[in-house]
Amino acid sequence: MAPNARLDHRNPLVFDTHELGRRPGALQRLARTVDAPKDFGVQGVIGVPEGAPVELELRLESVMEGVLVTGTARARAEGECVRCLEPLELELEADFQEMFSYPDADDRGRVKAEPADDAEDDEDTLFLEDGMFDLEPVLRDAVVLALPMQPVCQDDCPGLCSECGARLADDPDHHHDAVDIRWAALQGLAGSLEDGEKDEMSGADAEAGVDEKQEK
Repeated sequence: MAPNARLDHRNPLVFDTHELGRRPGALQRLARTVDAPKDFGVQGVIGVPEGAPVELELRLESVMEGVLVTGTARARAEGECVRCLEPLELELEADFQEMFSYPDADDRGRVKAEPADDAEDDEDTLFLEDGMFDLEPVLRDAVVLALPMQPVCQDDCPGLCSECGARLADDPDHHHDAVDIRWAALQGLAGSLEDGEKDEMSGADAEAGVDEKQEK
């Protein structure tokens, strides 16, 4: 990855390492609460709402190659249960570690005589710019990995009724009388026979009434 372009020190997710210095072994601990950026999670499934507080605890360590950042992010995520579709919330804790390299140092941490573009450089390398680094891409990846891909409101959520869509957790005794399709045709035939018998009985009653009138 190419060095970052024009980092804004006013961005709460941009950190300055000048106080840490470049002496290997130097440590700095930071705690900061920031607002969650947009689309902070698994889109359409679960994530931290934009603007929600995200608590960060960071450990910055100066090494030969750059600055090793180790940290933990804590926030409240919101989403929808994949079984019953009810809204849910969960406490999120995401751990991460990332190296931010000095742009003027080679793989052994030695200062390059003339910094230049190298096509063979690892494209995934993150760089410091003017002693600053942007934590957002690292934090975003860590949060996505820490979130459940199929969130549920509770481990034993029974979900929804497949026939009527009722939430089964609200009515544990909910059920539908199942009809065996092998007997459905016979039930229909039986119903037809019953209707036929009723019609015959009605016709017989009518004839009997006519005969009684004729006898009178």
